[in-house]
Amino acid sequence: MSTPVATPPPQGRRMVAVALLVSALVALALWAFAWPAARTAPRDLPLGVAGPAAATAPLQSQLEQQKGAFEIHRYADEAAARDAVEDRAVYGAVVVTPRGMKLLTATAASPVVAQLLEQAVAGQAPEGAEVTTTDVVAAPADDPRGSALGASVLPLAIAGVAAGAVVTMLGLRGIRAVASLVLAAALVGVVAAAVTHSWLGVLTGNWWAEAGVLGFSTLAVGATVAGCAALIGPAGIGVGALTMVLLGNPFSGVTSAPRLLPEPVGFIGQLLPPGAGGTLLRSVSFFDGARITGPLLTLAVWALLGLTAVLLGALRRPSAAARDEATTARETVQVA
Repeated sequence: MSTPVATPPPQGRRMVAVALLVSALVALALWAFAWPAARTAPRDLPLGVAGPAAATAPLQSQLEQQKGAFEIHRYADEAAARDAVEDRAVYGAVVVTPRGMKLLTATAASPVVAQLLEQAVAGQAPEGAEVTTTDVVAAPADDPRGSALGASVLPLAIAGVAAGAVVTMLGLRGIRAVASLVLAAALVGVVAAAVTHSWLGVLTGNWWAEAGVLGFSTLAVGATVAGCAALIGPAGIGVGALTMVLLGNPFSGVTSAPRLLPEPVGFIGQLLPPGAGGTLLRSVSFFDGARITGPLLTLAVWALLGLTAVLLGALRRPSAAARDEATTARETVQVA
């Protein structure tokens, strides 16, 4: 006679499931945050080279030997290279003159990249030659390292997740849910601009434009979370939160630059609201709106898809509720 195999009680299985789930989340978080940071390096970083072709050819050849590090753009003179930096076409530019080399940087685009370019160009300069550096678009004096700007991405993502979760838990549907998400995002934008621009001074552009970007970024996250919940239920809150916070935040590249992250992390990050919002905020605040089309379109797509899902979820729920009521009625009749 065989002895029956003992099976763990339900509570034991749940404890094991919780331990495995927490371990998996920790592993995912470490991968998402630590791996990109540990692999930071220039990858096809747009860099300009300006000056006579005969003078710039050796420098360009040396830079291109660092395969995959730089994407070289040629410019006729310093003025053209400066315009390219201000337009965010390149992160910096090396100008070769009879008196030596001059490096144009933009710490407002990324203090990390500016420092990296200084080191790279100094290493390529002839021995004894001095490289002068000009910060074409400087970071704000109150945030020279861009730390405060980088730290603003996570709170906005959390605000968006909170807005989507609260709207879902309060049972708001359809137009009311959409209106609540838009209103919450608008208020977040105003409050965030008041803190980052008016109080901390880490943003220096048009106040209302910055408030609009901050609010739009929040709306893209909040609409996505609420939309996922409307389509697949409360679990959608977790899916949206993990995507926006656990992936969107470390993949955004706001603390360094998207081109410094390993691929495809840098590319994916710019397709998520935190990364697109951070890039858009830099352009609006420091570069007079240069190169805003891509990130603006990304945020619009996320917001539109999320709000559409919220409306579709409202159309599905009444039918589900009606079926539940019909089932309850039949069961009542049978019991009677």
